[in-house]
Amino acid sequence: MAAANYDVIVVGAGSVGTPLAMSLAEKGISVLCVDLKASAGQGNNKCAIGGARATHGEPAKVVLGLRSLEVFRNWKEEHGDDIGWYQGGYTYVAYDSDTMDIFRSNVPKQQAAGLEIRLVDAAGIMDIVPGINPQGLLGGTWSPRDGSASPMTSCYAFHRRAMELGAEFRFRERVTGMEVSGDRVIAVITGRGVYGCGAVVNCAGSFAVQAGRMAGVELPVFPESHEAGVTEPVKRLFDPMVVDIRKAPGSANYYFYQHETGQVVFCITPDPPIPGTDTDETSEFLPLVAPRMTGLYPRLANLKVRRVWRGVYPMTPDGSPILGSVGPDNHFVAVGMCGQGFMLGPGIGEVMARSLSGEATEEDRMVLHELRLDRQFTSEETLK
Repeated sequence: MAAANYDVIVVGAGSVGTPLAMSLAEKGISVLCVDLKASAGQGNNKCAIGGARATHGEPAKVVLGLRSLEVFRNWKEEHGDDIGWYQGGYTYVAYDSDTMDIFRSNVPKQQAAGLEIRLVDAAGIMDIVPGINPQGLLGGTWSPRDGSASPMTSCYAFHRRAMELGAEFRFRERVTGMEVSGDRVIAVITGRGVYGCGAVVNCAGSFAVQAGRMAGVELPVFPESHEAGVTEPVKRLFDPMVVDIRKAPGSANYYFYQHETGQVVFCITPDPPIPGTDTDETSEFLPLVAPRMTGLYPRLANLKVRRVWRGVYPMTPDGSPILGSVGPDNHFVAVGMCGQGFMLGPGIGEVMARSLSGEATEEDRMVLHELRLDRQFTSEETLK
């Protein structure tokens, strides 16, 4: 016997589940969001460095990013919470012709999807990022409307608004099963109760595979560990998130930006990837990332690092999320964010909420088609 019944149950109150609960509540849909942690955003969301961009290599992700940026950009004016939004832009830099060719190929598709982006030459990059290493610099891209915000205060703000609109959240509750009858999930089972549902959405992040199996669904999502760090605060040096996608021994892309407090926040992608869910900091991270950052931007050389931390990216084979209906008729997923749950979460929440309420737009259907589970997974997102 279900303790209560809801139109939709969301599994996971993180970067995606919390804004989804908010978007559902905005439509008057009764929603319960369940999470094992003590409050919203306490999983991988709190490990995010805060970058928010629509600069992606795939049109579906550009669309999701654009809508998310609108939410971040307008939040304080519309709802009053200061979520730390800073519109510093994103610049991807090229020091070799192969990288520049990737940018030249991407920009027309990105512009067609609605992104404000342009190719710039080396002189333009030096204007955008004063002090960048000019040796070998060919140019790059500039997306002025991208930016950054606080993952924690954003998630708290989304949670507060969802609650004000009638959404319910149950924390410190582990989902242990789903009751399936015929081709529908009729209830979600936790360690504290059974909750009936009209639909369920798996937004469980690193727990997505286990949650999927409860509905008889296998999801190609696998965890990888990533580290990040933050420096002491200094006066403003540069505005944008700076991204270098070149590979080097032991690493792939790396990126950094200067927070509104003056601290420089940074991250690097290990190559080969580090599988698993280990969140203990390592002694390898700083020796790997520091030479690359200071080689690109020498002014960082004397900054002191305040702390480092480690989180988990729920990855997919092609570096893009999996969205939509999977398995039982009323079972949906928004999983495999590949480290981009924070920057895509508000947009995903809106698309999924419209889909669940029967109000999906043509653009929503494009997004859901491109990011469906049964795609080929043969190509890889160039800007993941």
